Amino acid sequence: MVAAVRVHKHGGPEALMFDNVDIPAPGQGQIKIKQHACGVNFIDAYFRMGMYPSPVGMPFIAGNESAGEVIAVGPGVTDMKIGDRVGFVGPLGAYAAERVIPADRAVKLPANITYEQAAGMMLKGMTVQYLLNRTYKVEKGTVCLIHAAAGGVGMIASQWANHLGATVIGTVGSKEKAEIAKKNGCHHTILYRDEDFVARVKEITSGKLCDVVYDGIGKTTFPASLDCLRPMGYFVSFGSASGQIDAFNINLLQAKGSLFATRPTLNHYAAKREDLMSMSKDLFEKVGSGAVKIPINYKYPLKEAGQAHKDMEGRNTTGSIILIP
Repeated sequence: MVAAVRVHKHGGPEALMFDNVDIPAPGQGQIKIKQHACGVNFIDAYFRMGMYPSPVGMPFIAGNESAGEVIAVGPGVTDMKIGDRVGFVGPLGAYAAERVIPADRAVKLPANITYEQAAGMMLKGMTVQYLLNRTYKVEKGTVCLIHAAAGGVGMIASQWANHLGATVIGTVGSKEKAEIAKKNGCHHTILYRDEDFVARVKEITSGKLCDVVYDGIGKTTFPASLDCLRPMGYFVSFGSASGQIDAFNINLLQAKGSLFATRPTLNHYAAKREDLMSMSKDLFEKVGSGAVKIPINYKYPLKEAGQAHKDMEGRNTTGSIILIP
């Protein structure tokens, strides 16, 4: 029996129950890992609340992102061995002291990447990798707006976009978060609670607006985000921290300037093993070189997962949040 955090019925942070569970031996194509750190992300809250259905039914172990050491290898696994250090993002089950995962979904960690860094970036960093390189290719001269720029994804995205030569505009909720965002790649910050972010974007860009908006907020920033885009600009919705965007008349995209709108997810971009490997390689290189830093600003014991969710959803955190089993 090992410690784990499970959801027995959907609800608020109090739905995260600290349990003891049996973790089976790895089956065909699987590995078992002893977890050293588990990442906390908004998608975990979506599963907890029932916004996303659990693929394994109820109860389920929460969490999608973790890092640890391989302690057992199942039949058919040839490229992983006991003692390998790995990071993982994928099916539910991360909030536990041990877990069994498909070997082809794990990636080996370079020596210069710690378990805590990996747990704080496998989901967020890989998300940023595809958002900036494939969903919309950010390059020198790109003007981008990143909502929640002091959050977990926002801080990584701001640094990475800055590294690629973009002009980075970030929205934040406080002056303290504005300072954090500026230290992490933002050239301009907008206090969305106090300022009209559309008006400020127009002012910052001298009316030229943005090439792309990266929006992990959802309901409260739509449709205003569309007004921040130049004609044929890209609206990239990758999260729903404030709630889902309601259905809208697609003609709105034409009226706002023949805009593109997409709702991508990491599962599709990293579905192929070769894509998972190339994306993680790029991420590890960016972090290893120091071009992108992974700020682990909040660490909680595994049993305090509920408090971690409260703080995350209350907008009381910046950077990455991890649980320590």
